[in-house]
Amino acid sequence: MKVVDPVCGMTVESTRAPAQVVDHGATIYFCSEGCRQKYLAAHPTAQG
Repeated sequence: MKVVDPVCGMTVESTRAPAQVVDHGATIYFCSEGCRQKYLAAHPTAQG
């Protein structure tokens, strides 16, 4: 399934996404660990 990285807007394949977190019960996928870290900094309740 193709998803959009919420930090940079890049489209990634969820099964191949290099990083992810769970936020309010939803899995969020990222194109890179850098985008994941930016998301975690802005959303402290996210887990991952």
